[in-house]
Amino acid sequence: MLYSFFSNENIEAGCDEAGRGCLAGAVFASTVILPKGFKNKRLNDSKQLSEKDREKLRPIIEKEAITWAVGIVKPKEIDQINILNASFLAMHRAIDQLKVRPELLLIDGNRFNPYKDLPYECIIKGDGKYASIAAASILAKTYRDDYMKRLAKKHPQYGWETNKGYPTKAHRDAIVEHGITLYHRKSFRLLPLAKQGNLFEKP
Repeated sequence: MLYSFFSNENIEAGCDEAGRGCLAGAVFASTVILPKGFKNKRLNDSKQLSEKDREKLRPIIEKEAITWAVGIVKPKEIDQINILNASFLAMHRAIDQLKVRPELLLIDGNRFNPYKDLPYECIIKGDGKYASIAAASILAKTYRDDYMKRLAKKHPQYGWETNKGYPTKAHRDAIVEHGITLYHRKSFRLLPLAKQGNLFEKP
């Protein structure tokens, strides 16, 4: 059972990201402020839900949240600042868009780059503990999945409609055969070191 809030006294925004461990595509983050009375028995960490359940929950979260937003950091930026900082930047970009200023940020994980002067709490596996972080995990995941499905139509050889850019064997095999795209993260180890230098990029 998820906790409804961390503190009774603050306007809390849950924050989570999706796509941090992928070889290709942007990293997405979402932040969500839920009303104190929000309850939904199906709400959970997005990784514990089926794709169908995530898709059902997304419009409910979007409708019932006080405010929500999604932030994106593209592969070129990821290569410039590293994936950890890119994940935090995506959260910052989501927070920038909120229509209500939160008083406390609940961050999934154990690290965060502070956002302006807002206090925050880092919560390991927070997406399975607090409703607002779980809601953010669902929005980040579903918006990123939609994005990867669109990219899959442009580059069908990589199987992104199913692997979403994660390092599956099929994805790595496709990189060996077809090279990389503008959407691949060049700062990541896309292939074993012996083959890494043979990559070429397609537009």
